[in-house]
Amino acid sequence: MDEELRAWVRSARAIAVLSGAGMSAESGVPTFRDALTGLWARFDPQQLATEAAFRRQPQLVWDWYAERRAGVAKVQANAGHRAIADFQRRHPGRLTVITQNVDGLHQRAGGVGVLALHGNLAQDRWLDAPRACCREQTLVDGRPPHCPVCGNLRRPAVVWFGEMLPEAELAAAQAAAEGCDLMLVVGTSGEVYPAAGLAAVARQAGARVLVVNPDATALDGVATRCLRATAAVALPALLDGA
Repeated sequence: MDEELRAWVRSARAIAVLSGAGMSAESGVPTFRDALTGLWARFDPQQLATEAAFRRQPQLVWDWYAERRAGVAKVQANAGHRAIADFQRRHPGRLTVITQNVDGLHQRAGGVGVLALHGNLAQDRWLDAPRACCREQTLVDGRPPHCPVCGNLRRPAVVWFGEMLPEAELAAAQAAAEGCDLMLVVGTSGEVYPAAGLAAVARQAGARVLVVNPDATALDGVATRCLRATAAVALPALLDGA
């Protein structure tokens, strides 16, 4: 590992990690579009991952997400996830994880305070604003589950096409980008906004930006340096012992 890059980590008072699908791919999590296999191959993601699609065919969309959840449950956090979580344990409050991934692998590795900009695949929430009758304890099991009184449906707690990112998480991510000395952009193509814009925010605020990806990305031009390696290889070398 380049000693200059390790020195960047050692000297940084505040580090932000922005992770994308490439990081989870090393654990065997299929990317969003790759998840449309087998019986689902005839669908376009935008036919399924929208509020309109869920309202139109709730069972169909719920079943697709159930299959994705089952697939994610079988995989494990990789060495990159663990290196980040281990660093957080050694240096409390010094590293903030901002992720575009919904698989929860940062959290399962022991990551603290993970800012999941696109939600969490393992969790549900109410489709419509809950009334007093909407209680998780009294849910009617189904595909999807629903309130027995008003019929309000439970839906995956992920951000669908056309929806805004969660306000609190996005604000916290913006603050982390503005306040860091070093941002590691790991396993993301840099094409999905507003998340991708955080790299430019960090650079404009004076931080070094290190893109960690085996392939070229749309954020290479924003980067101080690019490290052509995967997360599971690069992050332990960068963070372990730092």
